[in-house]
Amino acid sequence: MRIKVSGRENIDPATSYVFVANHQGAYDIWSIYGFLNHNFKWLMKKELEKIFMVGWACKCAGHVFVDDSSVAGIKETIAEAEQTLKHGMSLVIFPEGSRSWDGKMIPFKRGAFMLAGEFRLPVVPVTIDGSFKAMPRFTYNMRPCTIKLTIHKPIYPGEKGFNTKQLMAQCRENISSALPSEIRDTDMA
Repeated sequence: MRIKVSGRENIDPATSYVFVANHQGAYDIWSIYGFLNHNFKWLMKKELEKIFMVGWACKCAGHVFVDDSSVAGIKETIAEAEQTLKHGMSLVIFPEGSRSWDGKMIPFKRGAFMLAGEFRLPVVPVTIDGSFKAMPRFTYNMRPCTIKLTIHKPIYPGEKGFNTKQLMAQCRENISSALPSEIRDTDMA
């Protein structure tokens, strides 16, 4: 597997960010871990906590599980994320919430963008291209290919913070811009 990275110069190692990336396949996780070169914790859906060994390992590593089952769960998630960020970490989130079935982006959930607004953190869109070919959602067989990781320029909150809808659209557009035309987002919704 070859990984090509562009845009590392766009991020400051001493700054906390909310990284948002498209989610083509399982190889996205390894690509981010191995090649982002930034201290971070994952913000992931609570259901992943139930996966044998994965949930336990992620909990031990201090990653944050999103509990959106109740207002209390959401408050607890926000408090945990805040503690993580206070320790100089960044957060990495797949705003689609799950892997793509065809390599194309699916609609974004707004949680990552609301969190960035809450803590007034810059958001860094990240495009991952090629991981669907390497290991699509419907198989565990890996195929050799090149995965491209594009780290876009951070989007900083304005004086009044972020407009969540505009931020989501801007991130989606940035991520889509580095994808091949056949899977590029034409809707930009």
